[in-house]
Amino acid sequence: MRKVLKYGILVLFVTAAVFPFIWLLSTSLKGAEELFAFPPKLIPNKLVFENYSGAWNSVPFGTYLVNSVLIVIFSVTLNVLIASLAGFALARFKFKGREFFFLIVLASMMVPKEIIIIPLYIIVLKMSLADTLAGVVIPFAADGFSIFLMRQSFMSIPKEIEEAALVDGCSLPRLWWSIMAPMTKASMATLAIFSFIGAWGDFLWPLVVLKSPENYTLQVGLNYMLGTFINNYRYVAAGAVLTIIPVVLVFLFMQKYFEKGLFAGIGK
Repeated sequence: MRKVLKYGILVLFVTAAVFPFIWLLSTSLKGAEELFAFPPKLIPNKLVFENYSGAWNSVPFGTYLVNSVLIVIFSVTLNVLIASLAGFALARFKFKGREFFFLIVLASMMVPKEIIIIPLYIIVLKMSLADTLAGVVIPFAADGFSIFLMRQSFMSIPKEIEEAALVDGCSLPRLWWSIMAPMTKASMATLAIFSFIGAWGDFLWPLVVLKSPENYTLQVGLNYMLGTFINNYRYVAAGAVLTIIPVVLVFLFMQKYFEKGLFAGIGK
């Protein structure tokens, strides 16, 4: 009886979490006559796949997609690279102020992103990066959580491996690139997933920085669609489904690394 109750509660929570996405998918496949039908229907009588082509063609959806892909590529690459180098230095180098810098990294994880939006935007304006994709990417090229994750991953590697490589004449850059980095690829994959989801789904910062429609990301473009097609929620739902698909595919492709990398170095 206890097991039945436990699984029943789990099913209830899963249903509550998944149902909004199911309803979104259902809305994206409904015709105009079923959109506001009462009582609401979860399964449409007729699947209207034209909603997806309508959403794609009614706004420059392809341009939004390309902008989002470019931002994601540079954001993920820079975040993984910078966090890996910083984590390697904090985990393996002994230098004055190392613990202080690590405390700063931890403290930065406790600061909400919304608090630093205004000073960051002022910096972006002074650097002439406003309304550019670079202005979206550069201010968040690295963050405290990413550095912390990679630092913990490098801490989990036995010290003897590093010492043996240095004795054999291995330089520090080669030590990081050829030995340490491959041993932390699970953590890097996990970090890449987090970075991808964060960059792909980010709305507030691109909305603040980007002003020209040709520079919009998918998330900002969806907000523009909501204003353009105020009564056509089918197109908005279809556009939202299209933006979710890449996240699901990336997670499914890299899920074997996710749990292993997430808990690497715990307790170090």
